[in-house]
Amino acid sequence: MELFTGWANAGLPALFLASFLAATILPFSSEALLAAMALGPWGTLPLLLTASIGNTLGGLTNYGIGRWIPEGKLMRRLRVDPGKAERWHALVQRYGSWCALLCWLPVVGDPIAIALGLFRARLWPVLLLMFIGKAARYAVVIAVLRGMAWPL
Repeated sequence: MELFTGWANAGLPALFLASFLAATILPFSSEALLAAMALGPWGTLPLLLTASIGNTLGGLTNYGIGRWIPEGKLMRRLRVDPGKAERWHALVQRYGSWCALLCWLPVVGDPIAIALGLFRARLWPVLLLMFIGKAARYAVVIAVLRGMAWPL
C-alpha cells in the first residue's frame, strides 16, 4: 500500500494517469490508488470525475486500437483465434454500444472496448456508456470506503 501512498501524494493528476493506464491493455490497477486517496482529504466529486474520465479515455484508447488497426493485423498481433473473434463480433452485433457498460470489468473489459472499435460501434454512445459503467464502479469503491449510501 506504500507504493500507492506515494502516488496519492501526487494528487489528482496521479489518479488520472493511474486510471488511464488501468483501462489500457497494460496490467495496472487504479482502485488501490483511489482507495488510498478516498481515505484522504480529497473531495468525492473530484475523485470520482478524475478517475472516471481517465479510465474512460484509457478505454477509448482500446476502442481506437480496434477501430484503426486493420482487423487481420490486429487479430494476428493479439493471437485471437477466429472462433473467438466471431463470438466477439456476434456480441457487438447483438448488443452494440451497450457492451460499453461492461468495459469496467477486469480481464474482459479491454477486449470489449477493442471489439467495439473493431466492429465499428458508434463512438458517442460507446463513450457515454463506457463513462457511465466506469463511473458507477468508482462510485461504489468510494461509497464503500467512505461509508456512504451514495458518494455524491
